[in-house]
Amino acid sequence: MAAHRKPRQRLTTASAARTAATLAVAGAATAAVLPGAAHADPAPTAKQVKAQVDRLYREAEVATEKYNGAKSEATAAAKSVDALRDEAARRTARLNTARDVLGAYAAAQYRSGGIDPSVQLALSSDPDQYLRRATYAERAGERRAAEVRSVRRQVAEIAQVRAEAAGKLTELASRQAALKEHRATVRAKLAEARRLLARLTPAERASYDAAEEGRGAGHADRSAPRSTVAAPHSRAAQAVAFAYSALGKPYVWGATGPDSFDCSGLTQAAWRAAGVSLPRTTYTQINAGQRVARSQLAPGDLVFFYSGISHVGLYIGNGRMIHAPRPGAPVRIAPLDEMPFAGATRVA
Repeated sequence: MAAHRKPRQRLTTASAARTAATLAVAGAATAAVLPGAAHADPAPTAKQVKAQVDRLYREAEVATEKYNGAKSEATAAAKSVDALRDEAARRTARLNTARDVLGAYAAAQYRSGGIDPSVQLALSSDPDQYLRRATYAERAGERRAAEVRSVRRQVAEIAQVRAEAAGKLTELASRQAALKEHRATVRAKLAEARRLLARLTPAERASYDAAEEGRGAGHADRSAPRSTVAAPHSRAAQAVAFAYSALGKPYVWGATGPDSFDCSGLTQAAWRAAGVSLPRTTYTQINAGQRVARSQLAPGDLVFFYSGISHVGLYIGNGRMIHAPRPGAPVRIAPLDEMPFAGATRVA
């Protein structure tokens, strides 16, 4: 028995050795065909970082405008819910008054020896039972029947108001969910942009900042020379004056002033200073007036950029605008050619 065991042990050992060798070769081959497993991706160049950051800022601005729209819609839905609840309360108070009148009549009838069955039905605490049997109310006499019909109508109207309020609550929940989603998107894009910028060397970051500063030369100078082109009317002149007063203030997404702005928040605030109410987002502001050709621009016109109408500025003449560019870049004067032009609107 011992003589037969030794060869089997040698066979097993040899087999294990061959298996280990095979795995080693396979592992080496895998490493050869998957170089990323052994070597980290090369760091992006400063130019690549700038391109990625610019893209992230653009995507963040698109999400910001969606956030602004969802916030406006959520605010409107909340106001509708409050108004409908108030209306339901007022109608309920009137209904209770009408029921009290019928109750007094019923008490008088009881004291005098009885109460008409139709009035008992009208005073039922169960509205469904009341509605099913209300046809008998006419027995109460012409005047009482009219009161009963009024109660029936009020019960139906209150039910309708409450149904509308429930619908608005559902809409509000949807708007709030969208608001949360767009807020998360904006924050994620901006966080990624900051992460990329942090990878730049001090010299590369200084070069990047200088380039951005050059794009908005004179942005912090609130005494920058005004346009020689006259505004078409006094309200446009007031809007332009407000935009000049905002030069140098920081960009903050979702902000409408007075200390910080996003792009549509700035144009909305400028025209609000002129007594004109603009909608909140770029894609609604473009429909807030008469479309004008680029060759016909006048100070105060709203100028829009990119195919998705995701950025807006206020035209000030001589091919320039005042706008809130992006995080880290304050309100400043810039040429229209800085971004792809998409259209313009002249506010009334």
